[in-house]
Amino acid sequence: MKVFLKPSLAILFTASVFMTSCSNDEDPIPTNEEELITTVQLYFNPINAAGNIPTATYRDIDGPGGQAPTITPVQLNPNTNYALSVTVLDESKTPVGEITEEVEEEGDEHQFFYVPSSGLNLTVTYNDADKNNLPMGINNLATTGAASAGTLKVVLKHQPGQKSATSTVNTGETDVEVSFPITIQ
Repeated sequence: MKVFLKPSLAILFTASVFMTSCSNDEDPIPTNEEELITTVQLYFNPINAAGNIPTATYRDIDGPGGQAPTITPVQLNPNTNYALSVTVLDESKTPVGEITEEVEEEGDEHQFFYVPSSGLNLTVTYNDADKNNLPMGINNLATTGAASAGTLKVVLKHQPGQKSATSTVNTGETDVEVSFPITIQ
């Protein structure tokens, strides 16, 4: 007795044999799980001066889309030095996700950049370094000049295998970018 398969069944049988016999036993390549960044805070702690610590805050609890983010501007004193630090959070979680610590742990792959708008008398100098002695930008020195107003763009870049002494704000992938209104008066 001869058994004949219909051509469509023969194709399905052959395809199933090939699909089950071809498997990739290699481990999958781990991916860098991206965190949701909902909050960026800049703390301007006056050096050699008492008083409050001006804080600029960007907050977008529901992430991209949905509700518009809120941005709290900051007012700084003219001709003053500030210890400037940044905190990055995911406030959509409970407990709040502390992303700054992760950025610091992976400092050789991350860098904050600070770009004052034209006319804003503010300079930012790095005051920290990663394990390769390259800047991270979590802790900085901010120096104001004469009265002015503008924005300070803060950009966190992810630069695995790319971070170098010549890295710029255009190197790597952007994790977050925020422009904070700043008034110096």
